[in-house]
Amino acid sequence: MTAATGPNGKDAAVHAARLSLRARLLLGILVPVLALVSFNAWSLYRQALRAADLAYDRTLLASAKSIGEMLFLTRDGGKVRLHATVPYAALEAFEADNRSRLFYRVNGFNGELLSGFEDLPRWQGRIPNRPAYAALVDFYDGTYQGMPVRMAVLLQPVASDLGQGMATIQVAETLELRRSLAREMLLDALWRQGLLVVVIALVVVWVVQRATAPVRRISEEVAARDEAALSPIHAPDAPRELQPLIAATNAVMARLAQAAAQQKRFVRDASHQLRTPLAVLKVQVQSALRGDVAPQEGLQEINTTVDRANQLVNQMLALAKVEQLRRQQDAPVSDWAAIVHALALELSALIAQRNLDFELDLQDGPALVHAHEWSLRELTRNLLHNAIRHTRALLLVRLQHIDGQAVLTIRDDGPGLAPQVRRHLFEPFASGSPGGSGLGLAICHEIAMSLGGRIELLDRGAGDRTEGLDAVVRLALSDNRAQ
Repeated sequence: MTAATGPNGKDAAVHAARLSLRARLLLGILVPVLALVSFNAWSLYRQALRAADLAYDRTLLASAKSIGEMLFLTRDGGKVRLHATVPYAALEAFEADNRSRLFYRVNGFNGELLSGFEDLPRWQGRIPNRPAYAALVDFYDGTYQGMPVRMAVLLQPVASDLGQGMATIQVAETLELRRSLAREMLLDALWRQGLLVVVIALVVVWVVQRATAPVRRISEEVAARDEAALSPIHAPDAPRELQPLIAATNAVMARLAQAAAQQKRFVRDASHQLRTPLAVLKVQVQSALRGDVAPQEGLQEINTTVDRANQLVNQMLALAKVEQLRRQQDAPVSDWAAIVHALALELSALIAQRNLDFELDLQDGPALVHAHEWSLRELTRNLLHNAIRHTRALLLVRLQHIDGQAVLTIRDDGPGLAPQVRRHLFEPFASGSPGGSGLGLAICHEIAMSLGGRIELLDRGAGDRTEGLDAVVRLALSDNRAQ
């Protein structure tokens, strides 16, 4: 039976989740303590009743023995008769407390009533094999006149010159005094245990108040912060159990601060970079409207500017998408080799237009890596575009499996990288060629970093002579690459 699946169970779960730490600790400690106290009280009451029975059963036995000592035999008309005289001493033990009443019954050798209460139920039991006292006595609980009673039955042997036999003496006592004594013992223990529960509750409240003081201080500090304040939380006095939460919160705030800084830098750089093509476009439109250039020439210039602006916007959106994918977990497994092959076919017209000697080497087969297809396509496309733009005649694309990594090498025979360009390598908007936006390599670097890989641009040659550039990207192969 799972009540938590129904509406009432959900409400109970929500209500429990809203409980404060103090309330949870109080419930978690006091509920078991109260359950233990209740069980202990019940057990103590039973023990008190047994102790009272043990004490007062002795008194009942003494009363029965007092009656038994006064039994005697007489001869009447040739018959032997048993007589019972109940002395006052037999009832004296109970006269000090009027909360209990005593009843008795004496039966002769043949079960005949000799003295006492005739309606007192006759004993139908048997003497225990090992009685608690040195007497033929049996104790049991019964009912008389609608009242619970404790009964003592004594088998009293009677012998004289006239004859001998076994008389039965029954003495019954109501239970008011015994129960009163047990309740007094219970109450005496309960107020001490109740005081203990109160002390425990006060200690829990005090300890929780002290332990949660750093939490309240941190809450007040965070609540008082400006919305742009993302500095780490410093709480060296916080309990050890809260340190992982504080560390996780600081990590989240650090990521938020990094994301905010990247967004701010992106907006600043984007606004700066877009301002130039828009200004150029405005000048070109005004020049065309004034008739400074031929309409066909003006439209061609405007088309070129729009193409560059469109490329810049697409690259900025790609850079933003890389950051978005970086925050996602569990990237799918993609075949990098298939993507490289598809891009080579897609750019074949551009390669043919440049009349390049092109070589594609995918002999190691599929290269399965954990990455979104878009990321791999964007990474490979930007590197290929750069290589096609700067190479003179030769272009090599090779994808290999080396030491558990997929290694993509794009080799050209271009001029390589100038020293001033290498100092700002992979920085956004740092372009080493006229007309470039400076975002292509930045996008490649961000993608490689987001995938846990590495990208390098290596000049080939000896001394001051540069024979070309190798763009090398290394990504870890997926465990299921053999599938």
